[in-house]
Amino acid sequence: MNPPLATLAVIVAAYLIGSVSFAVAVSKLFGLPDPHSYGSGNPGATNVLRTGNKAAALLTLLGDGAKGFAAVVIAYHLGVSWGDASLATAGAALAVFVGHLYPIFHRFAGGKGVSTAAGITFGLSWQLGLAALVVWVAVAFAFRFSSLAAIVAAIATPPLGFYFLGNWPEAWALIPIALLLVWRHRANIRKLLAGNEAKIGA
Repeated sequence: MNPPLATLAVIVAAYLIGSVSFAVAVSKLFGLPDPHSYGSGNPGATNVLRTGNKAAALLTLLGDGAKGFAAVVIAYHLGVSWGDASLATAGAALAVFVGHLYPIFHRFAGGKGVSTAAGITFGLSWQLGLAALVVWVAVAFAFRFSSLAAIVAAIATPPLGFYFLGNWPEAWALIPIALLLVWRHRANIRKLLAGNEAKIGA
């Protein structure tokens, strides 16, 4: 397989990996209702936590993060073998994120992407992942809004990406990822502006 086709195959595979919803899979494993059917309807760890099952929520969080991490790490190592690691990694990062947001296996009804984005950043660079995590924790601690912390961390990640990764496709891929993540939080933004957003622990 020539490099362009190999890179395309990696991108398609990353999208399919992203389309695996751990919220749905873990809920079935624990005998919980489909996360699309209650709460926010968002198939993510926060919504799964609304069932009161902390173990299921934690597994969802770890699973969604792991698929983002695995997709970019595998893409990088495969890309090295045909001399196009940077493009393959960048493509996989964006594809696995889009897969989580719009999963083909779940009628394109996916999550907001916070955990998967975190996994992607750590997969690209542990320094980048740690920096983004510090931003999230700082905002969450200061304002106690999980959504606000996610939005600010998303906005901060692209410039952090250029700092840690340099002017490479992987850093550029973080821009659409950040924009999509903020877009998926548009309902939360409206609630924040209206003063109706629930705080962490509420």
